[in-house]
Amino acid sequence: MNETRDTMTYPGPAIDLDAIEAIDMHVHVEQDAHGCCALDQELLDASAKYFKSGDERTPTVEHLASYYRSRNTAAVIFTVDASTGLGHPAISSEEIAELAAADADILIPFGSVDPLAGASAVSRATSLVEQHGVRGFKFHPSLQAFEPNDQTYYPLYERLEEFGLPAVFHTGQTGIGAGLPGGRGIKLRYSDPMLLDDVAADFPGLTIILAHPSVPWQDSAISMATHKANVYIDLSGWLPKYFPTQLVHAANRQLRNKVLFGSDYPVINPDRWRASFDELEMRPEVIPLIMKENAINVLGLGG
Repeated sequence: MNETRDTMTYPGPAIDLDAIEAIDMHVHVEQDAHGCCALDQELLDASAKYFKSGDERTPTVEHLASYYRSRNTAAVIFTVDASTGLGHPAISSEEIAELAAADADILIPFGSVDPLAGASAVSRATSLVEQHGVRGFKFHPSLQAFEPNDQTYYPLYERLEEFGLPAVFHTGQTGIGAGLPGGRGIKLRYSDPMLLDDVAADFPGLTIILAHPSVPWQDSAISMATHKANVYIDLSGWLPKYFPTQLVHAANRQLRNKVLFGSDYPVINPDRWRASFDELEMRPEVIPLIMKENAINVLGLGG
């Protein structure tokens, strides 16, 4: 397959870009239509405790459509397929995409495949794009238990690069497994953003989004996004009042076109995130870039 997004036809979201206020680039589907959850109860409880999140811990696609439409905000939604790494069955990305199609005015589905599945991960990623219309992919190296710069996974990146779709990678600390003995075996080093510098260099046509302030590797993430045109940062998973000073500085200046609004709902709801963001000293002309315009560019929604 040598086609790129310039020559392929995707089912474009019917989103009125002028009418919506923002695009939340980081929203989790935590429960499928059959009541199955993305994480087991121990990990759900550990995450809720870490983030001090409320009762909305396992949203469905249907819930997310209603929730974000009421806020006049589009949402990129996904799950994480960590079937091998966690030993827990994943929510179906195919189902997420199919359900999201009914609310294409507000929901943008991303897919997730288990990198440890090898060649079948590449085949499934192809199907998710060609048969189900996903608009990007989500990876969580710590949960999926893989080093993202291992060339074992390069065929998967090659396929995503061919499609011209963005890939979101969790970076930095995670609340999943936090406070549990051994962190439930979840290894933080897999989410060091510098492992993705190799991937960004070797696949210059692959848009890579470093999810979250990459604490404790924030300076590395800023360096990568400054150095490589295909690397972006989403601001999800932390309340803005806790953002490292250097991240706020870079978002206001050299990375003004490389930073994206994301909440990490349900662990942080977008209302709470935006209220905290309003307290930052952000340049007025930068705010609409972060909240919507940069995402339009990354997602290829501008026509």
